[in-house]
Amino acid sequence: MTTALITGATAGIGAAFARRLAADGHDVVLVARDLTRLREQATELHDRHGVEAEVLAADLSDEEGIAAVEARLSDPRRPVDLLVNNAGFGNKGRFLDVPMADELRMLTVHCEAVLRLTSAAAAAMKERGRGGVVNVASVAAFVPRGTYGASKAWVVQFTQGAARDLAGSGVRLMALCPGFVRTEFHERAGMGTDNIPGWMWLDADKLVAAALADLARGRSLSIPDPRYKALMGVVKLAPRALLGGLSSKAGRKYGPQ
Repeated sequence: MTTALITGATAGIGAAFARRLAADGHDVVLVARDLTRLREQATELHDRHGVEAEVLAADLSDEEGIAAVEARLSDPRRPVDLLVNNAGFGNKGRFLDVPMADELRMLTVHCEAVLRLTSAAAAAMKERGRGGVVNVASVAAFVPRGTYGASKAWVVQFTQGAARDLAGSGVRLMALCPGFVRTEFHERAGMGTDNIPGWMWLDADKLVAAALADLARGRSLSIPDPRYKALMGVVKLAPRALLGGLSSKAGRKYGPQ
């Protein structure tokens, strides 16, 4: 039986990955900050699917938290076969309106933690000749829109570059780029969502199913919905100056309120 480690596991996309992987018979290591929610989730997954569900309370915005997850991923006695780097958050406000401490915290979670955890997992997986890493990015990676989009663009570029470097090793890496998903993400950031059109919302469970299918196909980038695939196709053709203006307007319309 294989083991999957999921960060940001107690809500949204992370919880959907945990449900799907446990249902498929994988043992899971659940990582998040809230130990109470982790234990409740672990109990539910164990009782429903009969898998082992380990909990690891860690804040990936600080050194201690990142190091704790690195150590778990590197433990040769308890190998992790799939890592899902899902932990992340958004800040409410435009550039210069957000405190620098919050901007740096975002970069720590979205970039430093992803780099270090991917490295720890991939090194152990390479030795065994098998494994997979899913780094959750966003379609925001493809448009010029603030620190959040910039950090997710880094995730995409890093993941695809690492995937090329590890080609033939048995280790698969994939950047997952969802659009709007009904989770706690926007609520936690204080962002209004009432003005987001219904067609832009994705279901977390369907998104995860599509992502795992793309990982199995060996893809290094997954945009798991035809609507967003089409939208990103338009984005690739649009001039950068025009795209920047449209992105700014869309951010004011559909972003933090």
